[in-house]
Amino acid sequence: MNKTEPDYAQPLGLDVGTSRIVVARTGDRKYQYEAELNAFITLPHSKLAESLLQRENVFHEVRGSELVVAGNDAQKFAEVFHAETRRPMKNGVLNPQEPHSLAVVRSIVAKLVGKAAVEGQKVFFSVPSAGAEGEGGIAYHQASIRQLLSELGYDATPIEEGLAVIFGELGACNYTGIGISCGSGLCNVCLAVLSVPVISFSVPKAGDYIDSKAAMVTGELATRLRIQKEQTFQLNGLNGDRIQNALNVYYQEVIAALVESLRTQISAAQRLPRLDQAIPLVVSGGTAMPKGFVEQFGRALRASDFPVPISEIRISADALNSTARGALMAALC
Repeated sequence: MNKTEPDYAQPLGLDVGTSRIVVARTGDRKYQYEAELNAFITLPHSKLAESLLQRENVFHEVRGSELVVAGNDAQKFAEVFHAETRRPMKNGVLNPQEPHSLAVVRSIVAKLVGKAAVEGQKVFFSVPSAGAEGEGGIAYHQASIRQLLSELGYDATPIEEGLAVIFGELGACNYTGIGISCGSGLCNVCLAVLSVPVISFSVPKAGDYIDSKAAMVTGELATRLRIQKEQTFQLNGLNGDRIQNALNVYYQEVIAALVESLRTQISAAQRLPRLDQAIPLVVSGGTAMPKGFVEQFGRALRASDFPVPISEIRISADALNSTARGALMAALC
């Protein structure tokens, strides 16, 4: 880190996630975070409605005949109208079914990071890893995010999400181990040795999959299930509550898919470095936060004849901000 550079011109870390966008900064000898929900809702435009949104300081834009309410305010409006929020991203990349996708992400990112304090200010931003079916629009997504950051005056560099977790969590282990970001659109995985990524991939079953499947079998809104999942849900088996049961069932499916992908991808690696000792595995992201997740994931992994010795399995102490923090640390290097 350049100690003489003013705090306002220091590099930034940006987690462009399917569910949340988070910016990480340094200041007052600690990390600082700001986040917005990566979602929006549209309302019919009228001068009266627009003036009311302005008066209440609601984050919005006028787009043609619609008012687009984005970020955290979108969640509030969705609850008032008992409606689903719309998502500008899907499966870790810009949502091709949403005409407002790039514009909404641009607005949220601009609100969080602002214009660069100095031309060429560094920012590292997260991107997903390719899945088994190919890159799935990652190249277009990455170029689009880099372009919008460049328009704000930043020198923008992508970093894969799993590697960002390693930068954020495994400094004490010389950035050697496995980092997993269990997000909404994807679970992103990276195995790195001395900060060099060896294997990276993504698994499509993640938080949104749990929400949509549980909503389908319970008749509830996926948005409400996501909130319940993040606030009160515990992964502790089936009981008399149908929503808890549905979430448990689909959580088990996600854990099984993640463990199987880990086992098969690492087993199939042809040029895996020789590891002299066991390595740590750390998980982060909102999908990993319910109580009981790490314990069940750990049991499933140890029962899977895993090809690499694991010294510990733990969750990040700040799971929602881990990717942004890792992106910031990479930017500071």
